[in-house]
Amino acid sequence: MQRFIEEQNIAHFQRLLSEEDLSEQSRRFVQAQLLASKRRLAMLTAASMGVHSTAQITRERTFPHPTPKMTSKFQWQFEAAATPLLLIDPGPGLHIVDANQVYAAATMIDPGKVAGEKMFDVFPDNPDDPLADGVANLFASLRIVAETGRPHAMAIQRYDVRDPNGTFVERYWQPLNTPVRNEAGDLAFILHQVLDATAQYARREHEALEP
Repeated sequence: MQRFIEEQNIAHFQRLLSEEDLSEQSRRFVQAQLLASKRRLAMLTAASMGVHSTAQITRERTFPHPTPKMTSKFQWQFEAAATPLLLIDPGPGLHIVDANQVYAAATMIDPGKVAGEKMFDVFPDNPDDPLADGVANLFASLRIVAETGRPHAMAIQRYDVRDPNGTFVERYWQPLNTPVRNEAGDLAFILHQVLDATAQYARREHEALEP
């Protein structure tokens, strides 16, 4: 029911934004409400279905299978990679399987503490940014990977992360999400790779402000 309500809210806010006589202040307010509804819908769907389809969820409940494990070779490559990598279980909850040390350093997390936690519990949107869209955009990208079976490169995305004190720090990322299949060819994990584009974005903003 809550998902249906959020879907209706999204449609309503989108209709409001299409109105030409909407004031700028009202437009900003409606835009913030639209993004909040998209965020809530993404989190509700992630918790109940992950990025699997309803048919896949039904099949897995009828014929449950053990949670896939990383092979030793894949785990070695994952941990030794020079780029930040996060491994995600595509099932309900979008639980974090593991993060390599480079990813942990970039996002200020402890891999041992976040393994098994829900993706969007560990990486929520910054509550102080009413226009934050990281959760909704990342969920949409993960769903594209699950539905198409192909990698999906996201545009540079603002997605603030928390420092060890819990304070949100502004960050911009260039994410790439890639399917990881098991021996049967089924989707086992999604590999989330990011490049920190914060310095690059800040430089562009500075150059844009120069006379």
